[in-house]
Amino acid sequence: MSPQHAAEPGEIRIVPANQAGWDDLQSILTGSAARCQCERQRLGDGDWWNMPVEERRDLLRSETHCGDPRATETIGLVAYLGDEAVGWCAVDRRSVYGRLRGSSVPWKGRDEDKNDDGVWAIACLIVRPGFRRRGLTYPMVVAAVDHARAQGATAIEGYPLLTGGSTVSWGEMNVGAVGPFAAAGFTEVSHPTTRRVVMRLDL
Repeated sequence: MSPQHAAEPGEIRIVPANQAGWDDLQSILTGSAARCQCERQRLGDGDWWNMPVEERRDLLRSETHCGDPRATETIGLVAYLGDEAVGWCAVDRRSVYGRLRGSSVPWKGRDEDKNDDGVWAIACLIVRPGFRRRGLTYPMVVAAVDHARAQGATAIEGYPLLTGGSTVSWGEMNVGAVGPFAAAGFTEVSHPTTRRVVMRLDL
């Protein structure tokens, strides 16, 4: 997917999840995303596997504060095309993502403080079936950068997948592709595996 396939400016509206409806968010999280409830990255594999889906869902609801525009915190963004909820972006302080902290992959060759709350991360990008391959992750990454900056972030990272032009399932692509991050000004920090890139934007 390339920038020329992106949605036209003005078509997409992206809001903090607390300004979105809970049912809207759930309409985006289908298939494997419905089972995950965007909690695997936060909890880490062990705690995630042992938690029933219903509990994952309740936890996500408590963290997003969907439907409460007065909430002072949320953990992601919801994208709309018109009245249709079409996309979800998990963005938060890098230190809260237990699976990321516990993996050796993103830290190879890096001398990083995993507890630095100034560094934020885009952990997940989901586009609802029926709205994919329209470039919607491009404005979603930009919105995540703006959101992190507004919350005082000093830097933001992503961990996209290199597809090499091959077809990749959306279950694998929940980390995003390189293109939207590069278009938003992220640069490669490391290339820890043949398919995974760490990208960063200092704010």
